[in-house]
Amino acid sequence: MNFFKALDIGYNLLKLKKINSYKIDTELLLSASLNISKEKLLLNLKQSISLSSYKKFMSKLKRREAKEPIAYILKKKEFWKNEFYVNKNVLIPRPETEHLIEETLSIIEKNQKKRLLEIGVGSGCLIISILKDRKNCSAIAIDCCQKAVKIAETNAKLHHIKNRIKILKTDVDNFNTGKYDLIISNPPYIDKHQLKYLGVSEYEPLKALNGGVNGIEILSKVIIKSSKLLKVNGKLIIEIGSNQKYKVIKILKNKNYYINKIIKDLSNNDRCIVCTKLQ
Repeated sequence: MNFFKALDIGYNLLKLKKINSYKIDTELLLSASLNISKEKLLLNLKQSISLSSYKKFMSKLKRREAKEPIAYILKKKEFWKNEFYVNKNVLIPRPETEHLIEETLSIIEKNQKKRLLEIGVGSGCLIISILKDRKNCSAIAIDCCQKAVKIAETNAKLHHIKNRIKILKTDVDNFNTGKYDLIISNPPYIDKHQLKYLGVSEYEPLKALNGGVNGIEILSKVIIKSSKLLKVNGKLIIEIGSNQKYKVIKILKNKNYYINKIIKDLSNNDRCIVCTKLQ
């Protein structure tokens, strides 16, 4: 069997499962099974596939047929300018979260030396992307999940910024260390009663999505804790749910934050708030 025939089998299997991205998914899974680039695969369609590679391919296809996200099967995800290691213990990085990076980089000048904190580090894709662009900055990152901490540490090593970041296993309530120029967070913000209606993959960790009643339980904790950890005139950049703007702004103003701006995502939903601690 050659690469062309293997691809055809994959296309048909995933198409039958109504997976819209069946073509690109099949190509990515086969190239990963062959340990070659997708480009090389498509340039050598007549080349024969070994039995061991074919078995690997079919195993990956079976997982994708069961609707397991492609990022978990491949154990990697492109985000911002980089590729990150991921598995089922962390959320898959989403394009809309890149707004947090854009806003952070617009605030911190290229050669500035700032101390940063990320609350809820997950895979580390946010804070690592920022540190790679702002080479004089250092950071603390926290997460309540030990497995997430390990993944973030792995990504910090892969991207050669391990000496500028300390990643700690702790929840936001129990973290009281240091003062920061900027805090960034993409906390869980989905109403726990709405999780089952959102079509969220059963493979992703629900704890990283569950924002409690009304979805602002964790958001509130992040805002309150940040008000204690930020320096005066320090910035908080936080991701929010599309219907939470007014509730979150009310909490922010009660905690003496000035709202700098609200950023919409590519679907024109309110997605990110940039604010300043006044006192």
